[in-house]
Amino acid sequence: MSYGASEMVAKISRLFVVVVIARMLAPEQVGLAAAAFAICETIKALTENGVGQRIIAASDDELEATAARAHWIFWRWALALIAFQIGLAAVLFACGFPVIAGLVAVAALEYLFMPGGQVQVALAVREGRHPQVATIAGVQIVSANVLTILLAIVLPSPIVLILPRVLTAPIWLIAVRRLRPWRKCAAVTPEPIAPFVRYGLPVLGVEAVKAMRMHSDKLIVGALLGAEGLGLYFMAFNAGLNIATSYASALAKIAFSHLSQSLRLDVDARQSGILSLIVISPFIIAQALLAPTYVPLLLGDSWADVVPAVSILCLCALPLTLWTVAAARLRLRGQPEIELGVDALLVLMLTLSAVITAPMGLTAMATGYLVTTSAVLLLASAPLFLPSLSKPVQEI
Repeated sequence: MSYGASEMVAKISRLFVVVVIARMLAPEQVGLAAAAFAICETIKALTENGVGQRIIAASDDELEATAARAHWIFWRWALALIAFQIGLAAVLFACGFPVIAGLVAVAALEYLFMPGGQVQVALAVREGRHPQVATIAGVQIVSANVLTILLAIVLPSPIVLILPRVLTAPIWLIAVRRLRPWRKCAAVTPEPIAPFVRYGLPVLGVEAVKAMRMHSDKLIVGALLGAEGLGLYFMAFNAGLNIATSYASALAKIAFSHLSQSLRLDVDARQSGILSLIVISPFIIAQALLAPTYVPLLLGDSWADVVPAVSILCLCALPLTLWTVAAARLRLRGQPEIELGVDALLVLMLTLSAVITAPMGLTAMATGYLVTTSAVLLLASAPLFLPSLSKPVQEI
């Protein structure tokens, strides 16, 4: 609930961003920013490499050695991502996309602030300080959204959707270092890197594919319908799916650490998923039904065409909630490759759906997104939530 509240506050503040952006920026400008945003979010998914999860799951005897190696990995990985993203920006500039290239290059600066606090966050989560970690993340996101609104009013341009993320990164860094102080002990020999690689590669693949699942369709829409079409599609997603998935996003952050302490993994995972669905369903359904009222009111009558798409996209949060818990269970059972396979299949199917439905309009694309997401994720989650399809549960 702490993470859920943090995510909800962040997404509500994001809604105000959507309102201001809809009134201050043209759809073409929104489309350019959306393309850069999709690229940056896909690359940022590579920061979820399983290193922090090894700290959370480490035994007390191995904790300092694990944290020392993790700190070493975090810094080198962040510098590699900066180099890669700036290099990609150079390629985009050479290909004739100067605005998108500039936005992607600016966003790379965020990685300078991340490695200084990632060990501290993992240690805090390990110690059960979830409310504090959630609050820090929420404060940073809300600060970025407020800054986005102010910049959009003063200087309406695509950069207002990218720059605030960099400018507010120090807030997160300072707060997490104060929450859980940690320094590498020179006397501690870091854990060998091989276990991190064995565990991290499948997790890295999962997170990269998951990011592609969330953003590849936007790149396809931009390529097929242009910047204006992408702008409309992006706004529909922000007004619908992004807010509706607040709980699923919070659940993803907490499910692994919660279930890692369980002595009855399958039973507790099943109960967590069902309870989560019961909690979130009324809110998702209400948001979908009320879209015809709040979308024109918030965004203006000129955006009324996105209402059906918003209502449809809200419902995607339901299968995503179930899959979040099922995926955490797979990681704890040492089967991240299954999660990777499911997410890869979903990316492929969503890409195919976007290509087929894009010429039919925004509502058809949203319908295809919902049908595809529900079919793949519900089938993938079935072995956990329908015990007859999985091995008998043995209680300890």
